[in-house]
Amino acid sequence: MPQINGQEVGRTGYGLMGFTWRPSPPPQEQAFEAMRAAIQNGMIFWNGGEFYGTDEYNSMTLLDRYFEKYPEDADKVVLSIKGAFWMSPYPHADGSREGIRKSVDNVLKQLNGRKKVDIFECARRDPNTPLEVTFAALQEYIDQGLIGGISLSEVSASTIHEAVKHAKISAVEVELSLFTPDVLTNGVAAACAQYNIPLVAYAPLGWGILTGQFRSQDDVPEHLRQFERFYPENFDNNLQLFNLVNDLAKRKGCTPAQLALSWVRCLSRRPGMPKTIIPIPGATTAARVNENAQHFDLTDAEMDQLDEVLAKFEAKGARYAAGYPTNT
Repeated sequence: MPQINGQEVGRTGYGLMGFTWRPSPPPQEQAFEAMRAAIQNGMIFWNGGEFYGTDEYNSMTLLDRYFEKYPEDADKVVLSIKGAFWMSPYPHADGSREGIRKSVDNVLKQLNGRKKVDIFECARRDPNTPLEVTFAALQEYIDQGLIGGISLSEVSASTIHEAVKHAKISAVEVELSLFTPDVLTNGVAAACAQYNIPLVAYAPLGWGILTGQFRSQDDVPEHLRQFERFYPENFDNNLQLFNLVNDLAKRKGCTPAQLALSWVRCLSRRPGMPKTIIPIPGATTAARVNENAQHFDLTDAEMDQLDEVLAKFEAKGARYAAGYPTNT
C-alpha cells in the first residue's frame, strides 16, 4: 500500500477543489455522497486548499460540515491542505513566518478541531522568503502536533533539491497528466525519485479534457475558460488528445478517464520515476468517483503506445494565465 508521511493511502487520491472553487458549487448532499464514495473506494488521500472558494465556503468549511455529520470518517482520511497563498490583490505566496501563521491558524480554525491537517503545503514557493524560514515556521506547528508534515506544491526541480536540505518533505504536488507530462522531463519527477518523495499528480485528467465531457468549446464551464488551453483558438487542437486516448480506451475496455489515471499510476514502474505516484482527480458526483477509482493495469506495450500518442501531440496554450506563479 502506498504511503505518504508514514500513513497508508490508496493508489488514487481525491481532489476537493471542484466542490467549492466554482461560481455554482454542487449541493452539499451531493458533495457528501461523493466524499463517502471516495472513502469506500479507498481514495483516502484528500487534497484541499485554503483559497479554494470564499472565506465562507471553501475546502475547510466543507470538511468541517462533513466530519460533523460523519465524525467516524476523520481518522480514515489523510488530509493535505494548501495555503500561504492569496488571490488578492494578485495571486501571490507568503511564506514568511507571519504569512505561515496567518494561513495555518485560519485553516485550523475553519476545520474546527474535527480533523487534523496531516500535511500542509505552501501552494507556491514564496520568492521573497528563504525556504528555511518557511519551514521553521511550519515546524513549530509540527512540534505542537497541529500538523503532521510538509509538502511542496507547483515547484521546480531546483526547489526540491534545496528543500530537502532544510526539512523532511512528505510529498511533492505538481500537475501531471497525458495532457501535461512536463514534470517527466523537466527534472521534477527525477528529483522526487532521487529523494524517494511521493509525487502527487494534480489535474491528472487535464482539467476534464481527458474525460470526454467537453466535446466542444461550448461545453467548457465558465470557471475553466480563464485557462488558455480552453480558449476557442486552442480548444479544437487540444481536443485531439482526447480523441487519441479515447480510441485506446475503447480497445482496453475502459473509459478515457480510467486510462488516463492508470497511465499516471503506471509511470512509477518506469526507470528514474518516483516509486509512488498518486493522481488526485476531483469528482463532484459519486458516479464519477466510482469510475475514477477503477484501476486498469497497463502493459509496457500499452504504455509505449501512449508514448507514441504523446509524441504526435502538442498542447496549445499556457497552463495558467500570465502572472500566475508556476514552477516556483
